[in-house]
Amino acid sequence: MLPEHTATATFNFLMALPGRTSSPHTQRAYFRWVDTYLVDIAGLKPTNGDERILRMSALPVHLLQSSISATQLRAWLGMLVGRGHGKQGIDQARAAIVTLTQLLVEAGWFDDYVGAMVANVRPPKAEDGQRPGRWLSKDEIRRLMQSARQIATSPNQELRNHVVMTMLCTMALRRDELASARWGDLSTQNERPIIRVHGKGRRTAVIDIPRPVLQALDQWRRVVAPGEQRPPAHSALVRRLWKGGRVSKSGLTPDGIWLIIDQSSLNAGLGHVAPHDLRRSVAGALQESGVPIDKISRLLRHRNVAITERYLSRLPMRNEGGILMSDLLGLEDEEEIMLWDEED
Repeated sequence: MLPEHTATATFNFLMALPGRTSSPHTQRAYFRWVDTYLVDIAGLKPTNGDERILRMSALPVHLLQSSISATQLRAWLGMLVGRGHGKQGIDQARAAIVTLTQLLVEAGWFDDYVGAMVANVRPPKAEDGQRPGRWLSKDEIRRLMQSARQIATSPNQELRNHVVMTMLCTMALRRDELASARWGDLSTQNERPIIRVHGKGRRTAVIDIPRPVLQALDQWRRVVAPGEQRPPAHSALVRRLWKGGRVSKSGLTPDGIWLIIDQSSLNAGLGHVAPHDLRRSVAGALQESGVPIDKISRLLRHRNVAITERYLSRLPMRNEGGILMSDLLGLEDEEEIMLWDEED
């Protein structure tokens, strides 16, 4: 028997989810998918950052009861396929809603029948793996890094954006990893500046810090902790900024990092560039430059080289056979032609 419906009852998904998945990365992904579901199915406005956390901590039960069903979940997954989401994303989206439903069943807000019906929804066919994404050239990466500084409205924001984009574009960090980095993660090993990265599944890795990144961090340190040798070890490496450029004590969220990349890419005339496109572009540039795959795998922090090989196989490789054949036949251009822009 379900509890009597009340218009004011809420469900704290933020508190309940860690019992099902301990990974902070997975939790943030589930919050994002649940938010998207409620936007698409229930007509709510999208949220991000603290606003999304607030929503996840007080989901209206009456809204969930009217929005979650096997039929609606199946229709929503079909919508995601239509938007071009790949198999990996579709599976994760389904898992987020199924997990939320199971937690609601345990809390007594849904009956077992609804939970079973939702769990039985099979994801529609979608393209295998991750979305193709973008692979930026080295010149495009440079333009993006320069653009991150150009969009700044204050000197402090310029320094902060430079740190964010330089670390992403050289060290292949995930945006979640950069958002969770602390000043205490920086240290020196064997006279080498390094950062300890907290990655997926609570795995950690040590990455050497390039000298340009070290210089950017040092300039940023001077505004984060003026007059001090370094900020407190537990404090966020990259911070939010108040209007006017004053540095906040709060760390920059993964959504905040996404916003910097999005605004920078649009300003640079590159169209839409996702955060993971930068990681993909680092891997592609290193491979194209002849860097051994074991070094690329170590930078990407994959469990083994086989994962890196599959990752690199998704990158768009050159296929110049037709161009070579045209040259062999001696075909010549007779007039100027238009090149198509990449689709966003």
